[in-house]
Parts: sequence; C-alpha cells; structure tokens
Amino acid sequence: MANRILIVDDAAFMRMMIRDILTKNGYEVVGEAQDGAQAVERYKELKPDLVTMDITMPEMDGIAALKEIKKIDAGAKVIMCSAMGQQAMVIDAIQAGAKDFIVKPFQADRVIEAIKKTLG
Repeated sequence: MANRILIVDDAAFMRMMIRDILTKNGYEVVGEAQDGAQAVERYKELKPDLVTMDITMPEMDGIAALKEIKKIDAGAKVIMCSAMGQQAMVIDAIQAGAKDFIVKPFQADRVIEAIKKTLG
C-alpha cells in the first residue's frame, strides 16, 4: 500500500509541485490544506502517514499546527517546508517534533530522501 501524505502550504502552486514529486515517486496524496487550522482538521479526518508542512501561513502557522497535530497523535510524522533564511523557525519546528525539513525551492531528490528517511 502506498504511503498516504497530506500536503500543507498556503500557495497552491507549491502544493502542486509537491503533489507532482510525490505521485511520480509512488506516494498517495490523500489531501491538501492551505493553512495550519485546516491542516489540523484534515489530519484528524485523514490520518495520513506523513505531512509536509509549510512554516509561514495565514491563520495558524506551521509550527502551531505541528504542535496541535502532535497533541492529537504523538507519533505523527511531519516534515517542515521552509524558505531559505528561516533557520530559527526550523529549529523551533524540530524542537516541537518535526522529523525533518526541506528548503524551498524544492529539489525532488531531497523531498523524496526526507520522506523515505522519515517513513523509515
């Protein structure tokens, strides 16, 4: 069975890029969310194997959403997505329980490497 992934990013074209990379590599994208609050709801509803989570989003940012998801499921696997120069936020995310992070602009091989490593 393909690993089920939830993509969270406020930019539709970023979600599309990640979806494209994942589906080409045999992963199943079970849902998308455009902000942190929606991500938490979609996580409860879909129970994905892994989440790719943008850090900077309106409503609720990725770090707040990560913390909420970890309250629901301590074993949640979340990979943060950040733009260059967000090192402090990446450190906060790792401390909050993120498994890894990928930097925008995405390189397909790095995305797949992070997902394989996180899913073990």
